[in-house]
Amino acid sequence: MDIFSNRPLYDPSAVQFMRDELTAIGFDELFTPEDVDRAINTNNDETVLVFINSVCGCAAGSARPGFSKALQNERIPNRITTVFAGQEKAAVARVRDHWLNGQPPSSPSAALFKNGELVFMVHRHEIERHDADEIAEHVKTLFDQHCTGVGPSVPAEHLFQVNHAKTCGSKIPKYEG
Repeated sequence: MDIFSNRPLYDPSAVQFMRDELTAIGFDELFTPEDVDRAINTNNDETVLVFINSVCGCAAGSARPGFSKALQNERIPNRITTVFAGQEKAAVARVRDHWLNGQPPSSPSAALFKNGELVFMVHRHEIERHDADEIAEHVKTLFDQHCTGVGPSVPAEHLFQVNHAKTCGSKIPKYEG
């Protein structure tokens, strides 16, 4: 097996619900390196959040719900996007290798960009051992400091209908297709 292929690590249907948690609240998915470049390489003084999604338990239990709650803030990024580690490998590699300026690989994680420059990054180690509310409060503070977009990303009643997964990625079957 070629571990460096661009084939998804997990069966796409098995992780779809993890994608849906983010797209339901306004995230745009970036599938290719070109999508990544178009999203980040802007010069319009607007902010772009790139959330590196993951199947790991801390993503399910804390990161996705925490960022979802943070996007209820009055100030949010102008654009919210996501790539999925282990799924769109080339897109994730483009974010990490080209745009994150030497930051260590980390998923789940999130990076905020303005005019193509990294403004801040929330690493996995800042997510682990924190619940969704703690993450949301931390991220809202960062949004207040750096963002000009108007929140929330979706009405609160819509957010409350989103079912956040509480599952560990180790239970998701590897993709054999």
